[in-house]
Amino acid sequence: MAINKFTKGFVYLVAGTALAGSAVAGGLERGGYNVDLLFDTSKYVFESGVIYVMPNRRLENVQDADGGPGGPTSVDDTENYAIPRVGFKIGFTDAIDCMADYSQPWGGHTNPGVDWAGANNNVETKVNSDNYSATCSYKFDAGPGEFRVIGGGFYQEVDGFQEKLVILPFGFGSGIGRLDLEGNGWGWRAGVAYEIPEYAFRASLVYNSSVDLGDVSGTLDLSQLPTIPPINPLLGQVTPVFANAKMPDVLELKMQTGIAPDWLAFGSVKWADWSQLQAIAVCPTATKGMASCTIGGGTDVTSLDLLYRDGWTINAGVGHKFNDQWSGAVSLTWDRGTSHGYGSQTDSWTLGTGVSYKPTEHIELRFAGALGLWTSGESNPTVLNGEPIGDGVSYSFGNDLIAALSTSLKIRF
Repeated sequence: MAINKFTKGFVYLVAGTALAGSAVAGGLERGGYNVDLLFDTSKYVFESGVIYVMPNRRLENVQDADGGPGGPTSVDDTENYAIPRVGFKIGFTDAIDCMADYSQPWGGHTNPGVDWAGANNNVETKVNSDNYSATCSYKFDAGPGEFRVIGGGFYQEVDGFQEKLVILPFGFGSGIGRLDLEGNGWGWRAGVAYEIPEYAFRASLVYNSSVDLGDVSGTLDLSQLPTIPPINPLLGQVTPVFANAKMPDVLELKMQTGIAPDWLAFGSVKWADWSQLQAIAVCPTATKGMASCTIGGGTDVTSLDLLYRDGWTINAGVGHKFNDQWSGAVSLTWDRGTSHGYGSQTDSWTLGTGVSYKPTEHIELRFAGALGLWTSGESNPTVLNGEPIGDGVSYSFGNDLIAALSTSLKIRF
């Protein structure tokens, strides 16, 4: 017996609920990649939304083996952030659908400030991204359902900065050093999906390529520090610098199916190749071509120390249609933290809920929220390829709360 009694708003509510839960994933993940709009059965669809995330990571028992600045040994590390998204989909024929969207897949913001014992490791670090993509699909009949082939590309811009307290030896002074970097690159995506509309069944597998940001360029600002050439010729000035980095490739499997009249089950598994981001060496632009810009390569002047491992995110949930206007869904998300001995991105468990309201056939409003637990752990200095990482700073952290709110508007015509 067919159990497809779902409104469009209900079927797509699950995506908003899952996004609210996965917005706290590890690495530099923010909104990630999403092509769910492509599956909407209306010919023209406009969608916009925002997720507001409130992480609450507090660092405790901070120690600096290198004799840092002193100060409080506990500090709030994280900042709240918003993740916007805008997309538009067109059904050109019964078989061909295309969408274009703007999103912010990557980002991060820690801001413990200068008044803590680990200020020489981090005062403030922020990463931003802008992603512009176009994706199309072609579907055809296959057995009891439809098989869909998906392909597209995207252009990505990434920028950010890091500030640290630089303490000179022999009492020569201290000051804030600031590193600014920006880069851009292209990526592509490919995937497949199989749908049986009669049972609200869909399974999709989508791969998003890595994005080579090329020669990431920027400046190292040490102008707050006194000029002491014998110690460091870069002191007291702003120096053009460069680095090399790639954003990760991502593979995601999603499934949903009707399980009873007005009931839907859904789930997803996502892998992100964050392990390619270890320590990113930064070198003066004037040395480009003289030697390889690597940690300990002879020309590096600083580095962005991440030491991530691959990220895994698993989401599962159920949804229910109450009537033709109101639907609801609940989901549970587990994310394997990308930090493993260095950094504070540990595993998280997040419960997400959401409702969909359709005041008319063409307008849908969705509201979702999530409350999660960030597990405890500790971070210690380490060694990478024979080079010390972590500025001698160690700390621990307990189980912390994460909260997120999401709202979106979808218009079909």
